[in-house]
Amino acid sequence: MNIENMLKGIPFDLRNQVEYADGSVVSKTLIQKKTGTLTLFAFDAGQGLSEHTAPFDAVVLILDGRAEITIGAKTNVVATGEMLIMPANIAHALYAQERFKMLLVMIRDQQMNT
Repeated sequence: MNIENMLKGIPFDLRNQVEYADGSVVSKTLIQKKTGTLTLFAFDAGQGLSEHTAPFDAVVLILDGRAEITIGAKTNVVATGEMLIMPANIAHALYAQERFKMLLVMIRDQQMNT
């Protein structure tokens, strides 16, 4: 049984669904569909995701800690309980000055062939 089916219809705490690992970025996909994904991440301090772009908007919700998120030339610090929308086709990167957990929500445009 996949994680998506295990969690359907049951309340749960997102923060407990992914654990930190020393020197690593850990990810766990909760939902993966043609139309979008929900993915949890746990970043150890000093870890990150290098600059990249996506052809659709992405939403980050910080579940624990603080993240440094750069969009274009602007760096934002996003803390527990805060959300940031990363616009499509603009380079962005994430860096953990301290450990943090986040939920990444990506919703694809129905007209895209992905």
